[in-house]
Amino acid sequence: MTSSIWTEKYRPATFDDIKGQKEIVEKIRAFVESKNMPHLLFSGPAGVGKTTLSLVIARQLFGEHWRENTLELNASDERGIDVVRVKVKDFARTKAIGDVPFKIIILDESDALTREAQQALRRTMENYTKTARFLLLANYSSKILDPIQSRCAVFRFKPLSLEEIKEVIRTVCKGEGGEVEQFLLPDAVEALCEASDGDVRRLTNIMQSCFTLKMMVKKEGEYITPE
Repeated sequence: MTSSIWTEKYRPATFDDIKGQKEIVEKIRAFVESKNMPHLLFSGPAGVGKTTLSLVIARQLFGEHWRENTLELNASDERGIDVVRVKVKDFARTKAIGDVPFKIIILDESDALTREAQQALRRTMENYTKTARFLLLANYSSKILDPIQSRCAVFRFKPLSLEEIKEVIRTVCKGEGGEVEQFLLPDAVEALCEASDGDVRRLTNIMQSCFTLKMMVKKEGEYITPE
């Protein structure tokens, strides 16, 4: 087992890898295939795929140049107007590398932006439409100003279903070298589903903690993998 953070280790890199939000994923895939899309607003609870889908968009649009063409900011850390005036505007005003006519700016937790910063963001979105597309991620879309919402295609994400959570559990177990039955008792699977409450990030963090504990105990000769 590696020491990497599992939320990143098992973060989907393609549309096909994403669990849940199937209708949203298919609509976004169509935008990407056409290499033309509006500004996007993804709203919904934590851990349901908003950031993951945003990064998949960047990877699929730009390929090996996705990092150079993508600016990712967490608005809860950098929530003032200066972020919009300096970082966002400086990035938005230059052309993208490659054959896609725009760059991508991902603003995570954009509902944490101050009202003043949102007003500046609205003007930036208007002025740099030819060279940039904004992906706004928010837990609560109601905290985003209406003029910004009206400039975006809005997609509302839901917690993953029980079966979708179990698919993630299977994926992680396979990634660690075995099937679910080799690592987890049936009661443990049900406990993980209940504890995650549809949140993939929470699920993956819990699984990494549990697997780390198992491996530590196993080294001491006390843990026996269930048959």
